[in-house]
Amino acid sequence: MRGNDYRMLRPPERFTPELRVSVIVPAYGAQDKLDLVLQALARQTYPAELTEIIVVDNGSTPPLRLPEGTAARLVVCEQPGRAPARNAGLGEATGDVIHWLDSDVVLTPGAIEAHMRWHHTAPYLSVTGYIRFTSAPLPAVLPDDLEAAFEPAQPHAWLVGLVERTDGLTNNPIRPFSLHVGGATSVSARLVRAAGPMDDDLIVGQDTEMGYRLYQAGAVFVPEPQARAYHLGPTMRMRDQQRIDRVSHAFVADRIPAYQWLRTHPTRQWKVPNVTAVLDGTAGYETVRAGVDALLASTVTDLSVVLVGPWDTLDRDRRAPLKDPNLDLVLVHGHYEHESRVHLATTEEVHPSVPFVLRLPPGRVPGEDSLARLLALARAEGLGLIEVLPAEAPEGAVPARLERASSFARARLVARPGEPLDDAVAEVSGVRRVVAEEYGFGDEPGELLGRRAAYKARVQAQADAARLAKEAERLRGQVAKWRDEAARWRKSTVELRREVGTLRRQLRAAQRPQEGVRAVLARRMKRVLTGRTRG
Repeated sequence: MRGNDYRMLRPPERFTPELRVSVIVPAYGAQDKLDLVLQALARQTYPAELTEIIVVDNGSTPPLRLPEGTAARLVVCEQPGRAPARNAGLGEATGDVIHWLDSDVVLTPGAIEAHMRWHHTAPYLSVTGYIRFTSAPLPAVLPDDLEAAFEPAQPHAWLVGLVERTDGLTNNPIRPFSLHVGGATSVSARLVRAAGPMDDDLIVGQDTEMGYRLYQAGAVFVPEPQARAYHLGPTMRMRDQQRIDRVSHAFVADRIPAYQWLRTHPTRQWKVPNVTAVLDGTAGYETVRAGVDALLASTVTDLSVVLVGPWDTLDRDRRAPLKDPNLDLVLVHGHYEHESRVHLATTEEVHPSVPFVLRLPPGRVPGEDSLARLLALARAEGLGLIEVLPAEAPEGAVPARLERASSFARARLVARPGEPLDDAVAEVSGVRRVVAEEYGFGDEPGELLGRRAAYKARVQAQADAARLAKEAERLRGQVAKWRDEAARWRKSTVELRREVGTLRRQLRAAQRPQEGVRAVLARRMKRVLTGRTRG
């Protein structure tokens, strides 16, 4: 699948269920709602022998209980918070698919089956059902007709709007992972293992943060309207959205680089940077410094640099530095040891949540706006890889590479045996090769203007481009005007030629009678002359 376009998958209405699903229900109090949720789970059309239900009591007083005859397990989690409770259930789960379900969400009978149809088509999906919010009084026993009991209800307006704005999340959306909501979402267990458990350091926003890590692991996010459910009452966010957002935004900005709109500070650093550049720290002091310094002066400040080298082998007791065979390594280490954005690592160390990785070979020196332009291109076209090479690069030259981590994760999931990973990336998201000089790359360190000057240069370039575009538009208008003038002249010429032709015909017609009179006179004159001759 390319990007998040899951439409190539066509889950059948009828299929043979084979995958096991673990439904994890974290709960705190509200025994009456939990009873209804469990009754709804008992009515699911997906086979019971393939369904595992795990209820996690998150410190309820009195403790929660399972109704008699319920095919579920009860797990106790003393650590407060929804994320620890879900992780406790995750530790007990054995299914091929993890289905998150809140303890106040009642599923319609075919909901889990609607989820599982998708999971039988591909092993890297995150499927979210459609929730409606009801304020109807709670019945003692769940009725057969849920619609009659819980309607009228409100749709999940934010989720529906997101799906509608993005053509079902298929048109290269910026944040498809936002669909991962814990109320009624199922995820391949393989993806969950790759992404890791819920972040229990977060107070709110855990679902979205985990959705982002699933995206980084290669997930495709699918909305499924046939997987319907009723939320018993409003959510905490619906009751107090502004205050919840205030808390959420303070924490998730550090962990989700895709939320660039939350990262408005021009220079500060974040827990997870938007870009990590990886360079060979053994390429020589001047060469390494040219690349690193250019990156640190970039208009993209939300970045980190990893310098890979045998730093642990350096001799700390250096009394004769000029005789040190590792002098260049020593200089690189000393120059960047205390720069907070540069990490000296013996092996490549990139945080798994970093969305973009720039691999910069020795001798490639980016301009101060080069990285910003590459990122803009990658986002605009949904590219998984951009290779940067000089116009006159020799055969076998190593390009600089901007890699999208989520695309490479997906490629690893779907690549055929022996298939080059870049080829798989080209299929799932696209690959472009650009000319280094056109994006400001050089082979020598240039004058570092500083971010403000580089930004001004970019703004000036954009203004110049706008001015040239305006001038080109004016000239196109002038050309169109001249074409209209030429067309009018051509039309006038044709009409003039027609008038001249008409006049010529009229003149010839007028000349014919005169020619006839002259011919008669000539004949008569000839007869007269002939008679005189005879006489």
